[in-house]
Amino acid sequence: MFTVTLTWALLAGYGLFIYRIVQTTTPGKVSASEFFQGHSRQGEDPGLWLLVSSAAISWIFAKSIDNAASLSNAFGITGGIGYAIYYLSFVTAAITLYLIRTRGGYSSISEFLVSKYGQLCSRLFLLAIAIRLLNEVWSNTKVFSLYFGPEGSSGYWLAALLVTLFTVYYSLLGGLRSSLLTDGAQMLLAAVLLVVILVVLGPGLVNQGLPQVDQDTTLAGLTFCGLAFVQIFSYPFHDPVMTDRAFITSPKVMLKGFVLAGLISGGFIFLFSFVGLYARTFAVEGSPVLAVPALFSLPMLLVFNAIMLTSAGSTLDSTFSSVAKLGARDWSNHQDNPTENQALVGRWWIVAIAVLGNFPLLSIYLGDQIGPAIILATTISGTMVMGLAPIFLLSFIPSAGRLSFHLAFWPGLIFGILRVLESALSTQIFPDWMLIGAGKYAVDLGVNVYGLILCTAGYLLGAAINYRQVSPREHTTA
Repeated sequence: MFTVTLTWALLAGYGLFIYRIVQTTTPGKVSASEFFQGHSRQGEDPGLWLLVSSAAISWIFAKSIDNAASLSNAFGITGGIGYAIYYLSFVTAAITLYLIRTRGGYSSISEFLVSKYGQLCSRLFLLAIAIRLLNEVWSNTKVFSLYFGPEGSSGYWLAALLVTLFTVYYSLLGGLRSSLLTDGAQMLLAAVLLVVILVVLGPGLVNQGLPQVDQDTTLAGLTFCGLAFVQIFSYPFHDPVMTDRAFITSPKVMLKGFVLAGLISGGFIFLFSFVGLYARTFAVEGSPVLAVPALFSLPMLLVFNAIMLTSAGSTLDSTFSSVAKLGARDWSNHQDNPTENQALVGRWWIVAIAVLGNFPLLSIYLGDQIGPAIILATTISGTMVMGLAPIFLLSFIPSAGRLSFHLAFWPGLIFGILRVLESALSTQIFPDWMLIGAGKYAVDLGVNVYGLILCTAGYLLGAAINYRQVSPREHTTA
C-alpha cells in the first residue's frame, strides 16, 4: 500500500512540476504563431539548445527506452548499439532537410511534397504519418501505465487517463511552444534520472563484466544492427515530431541542433540499454524495465517510474502538437502566417488524437489473437515507409515527379503490409532466399534491403520515363 501511495505521489509531483513550467513560461492561451511554430511572445525562433533538448527528449520515447533494454537483454551489447544506430536518423534528416530548405526555400514538408510531387502524393504521405502518430499515443501510454498496475487494472487505466488528460490540457494551451519548453525541463530531468540508474547498476556490471553472448546470438544482434542502419535512410521522414522541428529555426541552427540531438539521444539510449545488460548478466526474468528496479529498493522503482513518465509525457505533447499542425495546416498546405482559426482547428485535432490514439489499449478485451493483431496493424514500421528514402534523398533529380513517388511509395507499403501479415498470421510469405543474417530480424533485414532496392529502382524508373516525355528543348531550357 505504501508503494502504491508513493507511486501516485510521484505522478502528482510530475504533474505539478510540468504545470509550474507551463504556467511560468506560457501563461494563458498562446498566439497562433507560438502554437504552430514555437515562437516566443516576441516572435523569436527557438534557440539552439532549446531545439536540441526538445528534439532529443522527443525521440527518447517510453517505448524506445523499453525497446533498448529489451534488445540488449536479448542480444547483449549489440542490441543496445543497434537501437542507438536508429538515432543516426537525425543526421539523415538534418542533411536532407537542410538541402531542401536552402535549395528550394521550402518552409514545411507538405510544401516540398506538393511542389515536387503534387497534392495527392503529399496527402498519401500525411496519411502514413497520421497512423504513425496514432501509434505514438497508445504505445507510450501503455508503457508508463504498467507502473501503476497490471494491464487492464484500475490503476493502469487511471494513470493512462490522468496523464493523457493533463498532457492534452497544456498542449491545448500552448501547442508547440509548450512542448518545446516542457521538453527542455524533461530532458534535464531524464538525464539526472539516467545518472542515478547507472550509478546503482554500475557496480554490479563492473564486478560481473558484460554478459557472455554466444556466436549465434551475436550474429542475430549484428543482423538487427544492419536493419537499423538500412532504415535510417527512410525512418526519420515519417516522424513529424522530428521533421516539424526542422523548420522552426534557421537552416544552420537546425543542422547543428539535429546532429547534437542525435548524439545526445542516441547516447542516452545506448547507456539505458545497460539496464537490459544487467538483466541478462543476473538472469532477471521478465521485462527489464519492470524487473530490474524490482530487485532494488523502492526509490529505484520510483526512479524508473519517473523516467518513463518523463519520456512518455515529452513524446505525447510533441505528438499532439504535430497532429494539430498536420490537421490544421499541412493537409491543406497552408503556407501563410498561422491564424487563430487554424489554431482552433488544431486544438480539436489534439482532442481527437488523444481519444483515437488510446483506442488500441482496449484490444486487451478482444482476446489473445485479435488484440495483438489490432495493435500490430496500427503500427507503421520502418519497413512500410522504406519508399520514403528515395522520395527525399533523390528529390534533387529534376525529372522525378508523381510517377517516381508512386513507384517508390507503394512497393514499400506493400512490403510492409505483407511483413505485418506474415507476423500476425505466423505464416511464411517471403521466401528463404530473401533472408539476410541470422535470428528473428533476418527476414526484416532481407525485406528492407531488397525492398529499398526495388523502391529506389522504381523511383529512378519514374524519373527516366518522365525525362523521355519531356522534349529536348525543355531539357535545354531547364
